[in-house]
Amino acid sequence: MKYFNGFSLHEEEKFFNGILVDTDVCVTGFSYGAQKALEYALVSKERIDRLILISPAFFQTQKPSFIKVQLRYFEMDKKGYIDQFLQNVAYPGRVDLHPYLRPGTKEELKTLLTYEWDKRKIQSLLDRGITIEVFLGDKDKIIDANAVFAFFSPLVATYLIKDVGHLLKS
Repeated sequence: MKYFNGFSLHEEEKFFNGILVDTDVCVTGFSYGAQKALEYALVSKERIDRLILISPAFFQTQKPSFIKVQLRYFEMDKKGYIDQFLQNVAYPGRVDLHPYLRPGTKEELKTLLTYEWDKRKIQSLLDRGITIEVFLGDKDKIIDANAVFAFFSPLVATYLIKDVGHLLKS
């Protein structure tokens, strides 16, 4: 399996053991990594049977002012921003994500916040025979899970899991 990490994280895939498919023909991404996984699948010449998107970072419904505030806060207090971000990722649980921390850059954050999910890209993967699954938590404090569900559910299998957050843990 090819796995793409979330923003400012590494080796967090252990939290998704019940979802991950351990095969060479599966590509998976968590949050920011979901964006990267989709883009990888689009250009990959290797066989891919399944694309798993876990809590995909989805901000295209946010106002431009939201993105500016996020970037400004990150620039002013990177440590504070990351600490709050990790708490929001873990919510509603209390998992300490600091052992999985790989501080991201402002450029990565900007890419994450401005990424546009495109239905045509998703359809091109479906046309290639790739199964796509999306997993979301209904208590997510990072993304608007309902907006993500509304975007993906007409296209692919989309699971909205009750009482879990971005990390899909309660």
